[in-house]
Amino acid sequence: MLIPIRHEGMTARRWPLVTFALITLNIICFLPTHSAMQDEAPKLGELKAHILLLAAAHPELTVSPEAQQLVDDFKQRDPITWEQAQKPDRDIADAWDAGMRLEDDQEQLQQELDSLTSQYTQLKASSIAERYAFIPAHPKAIAYLTANFLHGGWLHLIGNMWFLWLAGFVLEDAWGRPLYAAVYLLAGAAALQIHAWANAGSTVPTLGASGAVAALMGAFLVRFPKMKIEMLWLFGFFRSYRFKAPAYALLPLWLLTEVFYGALFGQASGVAHWAHVGGFVFGALAALGVRYSGLEHKASQQIEAELTVASDPEIQQANDLIDQGQLDPAEVLLKDYLEAKPDSVDACNLLSHIYRQRNDQVAAAEVLARLCVIHLKAGENELAWTCYEDFLAAGGEAPPAATWLDLCRAAEKLQAFERAASEYEKLAAAYPNERHSITAQLGAARIYLNRLHQPELAMKLFEAAQKSPVPHLDWEQSIASGIREAKAALSQKASAAGAGQN
Repeated sequence: MLIPIRHEGMTARRWPLVTFALITLNIICFLPTHSAMQDEAPKLGELKAHILLLAAAHPELTVSPEAQQLVDDFKQRDPITWEQAQKPDRDIADAWDAGMRLEDDQEQLQQELDSLTSQYTQLKASSIAERYAFIPAHPKAIAYLTANFLHGGWLHLIGNMWFLWLAGFVLEDAWGRPLYAAVYLLAGAAALQIHAWANAGSTVPTLGASGAVAALMGAFLVRFPKMKIEMLWLFGFFRSYRFKAPAYALLPLWLLTEVFYGALFGQASGVAHWAHVGGFVFGALAALGVRYSGLEHKASQQIEAELTVASDPEIQQANDLIDQGQLDPAEVLLKDYLEAKPDSVDACNLLSHIYRQRNDQVAAAEVLARLCVIHLKAGENELAWTCYEDFLAAGGEAPPAATWLDLCRAAEKLQAFERAASEYEKLAAAYPNERHSITAQLGAARIYLNRLHQPELAMKLFEAAQKSPVPHLDWEQSIASGIREAKAALSQKASAAGAGQN
């Protein structure tokens, strides 16, 4: 079993209130409805089965319109089972069925069918699932909303809410609260409609937030394709393994799995696979639309404006100038302000928005690199990494070596060891003739040796540092020690492999 634990973007500019509200609302809806639905389901299922069995065995009986609809839906959805139910020599289903087999009084049989139909109609009218879950054969307008807030059990609820939290709060931060909420609700409705198209005529109630959550996963893939997700792989008895992989490697694999199971089992597995597929695709398309329509940029500007310190007149004035489209005077004002207060996050954020609005990627990347430094100085490692992701998205390639080195160390503090090692190697390749390259090579080598247990990669890096043209007499002892440790680890690994083969 694979379970996502966290990802590299576990920070936001403000509290994710909409995500909190959605999770809270799902829990509030679940607590009073779960027990009721658990009690209703077997009773309603038994009544449906008895009506169908009686109608199949005695086609001469008068069937009410409500019961007739049930019969017609079942005939269309499962004609083979209906044909089996009509055979007089079929297997007995239960004690009630055995009793009905012995009854040959038409009046008694009609009374029994009328009684079953009356009970079915009353229970259906009060049933939470029948009223608020989504039924493809007879979709109600309200069910496109309410079905997304009902769940069939604790695991169903917890799983959906965990994925909602992981994907939702970063999208809420990127898109803003109103747009994020609108996409979530529309995605839930779209996923249910796609489920209805794939399961036309089905009378099985569908419920859960998984379609809307799948849409957030699709949007996450489009918006943060390179963001690494930490996964927990559970196997065997109490055995587990952790690893990280980028969103573009994990999420498409999940989508293909849903397509496979949807094509193979349909709804027979009890899971609305096509709702997941439809939601995922809807979310991905929505993210593309939000990006290229400029809505995300406008939302981000609004968020930054709300976060701007109102008591600082220069920042407020610059924000007003940006709103009025006067970008040049706003830029001059912000640059002057940064001369006096070089660590102002608000000023850097506003300046980056100006450059993005002008489509000046180079200038925007420079400001974002400066923001990385500010957050690193403040010990805000996760925010620094968020800025670095924005720096890369703006077209930045190589931040200053010292800043890059601090980012790598920050990643180590966050225990993002694979990302830290990868960035150390990129730094060394980008600045081969600077002292920072050796520091980066040794940093990556130590991670591969002590954290990731890949001594062969560590050995290559130690040897590369040893051969570096950059003077490194003060590092010779550390490099030699690292090579010895890597050789010992390689020898131990080879011995373990040999023992395994024997």
